[in-house]
Amino acid sequence: MGGVAALVVYKGKLALAEEKGDRLELTLPGGERARVRPKDVLWLHPGPASLDLEVPEGEEEAAWELLQGQAVSLKELAELAFGAYTPETAYGAYLLAQRGERFALEGDRVRARTPEELAALLRAKRAREEREQAFQEAVGRLKEGRWLPEERPLLAEAEALAWGERRESRLMRALALPETPEAAHALLLRLSLWRWENPHPRRLGLPLTPPDLPLPPLPEEAREDLTHLLAFAVDDEGSQDPDDAVYAEEVAGGFRLLVHVADVAALVPPGSPQDLEALRRGANLYLPEGTVPMLPQAATERLGLGLREVSPALTFELWVSEEGELLEERLYPSWVRVRRLTYREALGESALGPLAALAQAFHRKRLSQGALDLSLPEVKVRLEEGRVRLTPLPPYESRLWVREAMLLAGYAAAHLALREGLPFPFATQEAPSRRVEGEGLAAMWEQRKLLKRAQLKAVPAPHRGLGLPLYAQVTSPLRRYLDLVAHQQLRAWLKGEKPLSQEELLQRVGAAEAVADLVREAERRSKLHWTLVHLLEEGYEGPGVLVERRGGQGIFLLPELGLSAQVALSQPLPLDAEVRLRFLEADLPALEARFGMA
Repeated sequence: MGGVAALVVYKGKLALAEEKGDRLELTLPGGERARVRPKDVLWLHPGPASLDLEVPEGEEEAAWELLQGQAVSLKELAELAFGAYTPETAYGAYLLAQRGERFALEGDRVRARTPEELAALLRAKRAREEREQAFQEAVGRLKEGRWLPEERPLLAEAEALAWGERRESRLMRALALPETPEAAHALLLRLSLWRWENPHPRRLGLPLTPPDLPLPPLPEEAREDLTHLLAFAVDDEGSQDPDDAVYAEEVAGGFRLLVHVADVAALVPPGSPQDLEALRRGANLYLPEGTVPMLPQAATERLGLGLREVSPALTFELWVSEEGELLEERLYPSWVRVRRLTYREALGESALGPLAALAQAFHRKRLSQGALDLSLPEVKVRLEEGRVRLTPLPPYESRLWVREAMLLAGYAAAHLALREGLPFPFATQEAPSRRVEGEGLAAMWEQRKLLKRAQLKAVPAPHRGLGLPLYAQVTSPLRRYLDLVAHQQLRAWLKGEKPLSQEELLQRVGAAEAVADLVREAERRSKLHWTLVHLLEEGYEGPGVLVERRGGQGIFLLPELGLSAQVALSQPLPLDAEVRLRFLEADLPALEARFGMA
């Protein structure tokens, strides 16, 4: 080119190009410079040229009619459409090709479309324009809170966002709404497309149907026959997965305690399809709508204690002193005959007297070792026949009996694992930064806020919250995956087989805890969701207990609802004061409720 500036296109923009050895030096529209290879540009005109171009009127349609279906150079198209080949007409020919209607740019040549291609292109363009017009009309109606039946597929986009199944939504942008699941949920409620749908488990990506996997038969192996002994599975009313049963008797120097646990590891060995699926789920998902089990339903039907006349179990036989000291433990597979009771029914069962005495002794021992005894109100939330039912859980003393027996079994299992060098998922917890004095709800509320999170580790460490030097959860293998892993390890030890290694155990602990966190969050949000639905349908006025003051605001616990609420204080109140609160309003997508003094 010898110093003459040629006209080129570089990255979709006009530029002037001069040869500099084997490279081109480009001058870009803003005056910037760039050195590129010749193959990186599209040549328009050899120059001389400038970037200040005014494209003349051309004869696009006439040129297309002459060329239909043919491919020509940009120079030929410029001459046909504009009658000359200049930098201005070369750029004009490029723009015709770039627009892509009658002409299509293919490399450095231009192809004129056939009449059939052009007709199809124009039909597609009209269809796009019609869709865009229909979209804008729909947006206008939606802003007024209206929609037409044929617009239902459009709203499916907002639903997918509300379910957490997509992250972006053109519809939400067009409505000038945030592209968040909560905003989409609120829109669907305003449009009456949703009413009380609970999006939270699905939003968190959790499976909502039971595993569809077969279970092997129970292996032929020796089991101790304990069917002549009493055994009680004590649980809340309506519980459907009883995986532990207890019985205690007084013996010389203390107590003999039998804790029977569903022998899940007998049917679900490590690495089996059922085991891997349970690991993927982490735990049973307990929702007000129902339970989504981590194991196939047949596991509960075959192994749940008391669901059949005789059940296979893993039995922890423990000898405990009168002072609550664990003296000896024995572990073995068994056959048990279990009677099911509710916590209320257990209070009237005289055969549970020794269990009550043992539980009190172990409870006192734990308290003397620094255990925290927090008892905040609990409410069970159930969806039954389309209505939300809230049931406060009474603090029956029988709850303590069963809890202490389960803690003793976990304490004994952790001792055994440590003594035998068995890799095990130990449950640990550091002590809180300080202990709160007092026994009222306000003191327990403050103490709970100071608790450190419990952790599962492959190395034993104290569980300060329980007041135990070491501990493991082993009594819910039907419900929690890491309880099942503990049983798999214990079973391998009992049979003289190779247990999971420390590394394999750590991998399972990390994976199961991650998904179990999601399960707990889904349960928390779902319980709150349906509680708010209950409030929106039924309203509420009832007691609230002041547990914390924040300036002119008070945090109240509502024992009948299992909720806490921040309410403006009209006058100074002492902690633990009880007042009547009235439900005012709820924001269901945000999971927030507002209460005021009645």
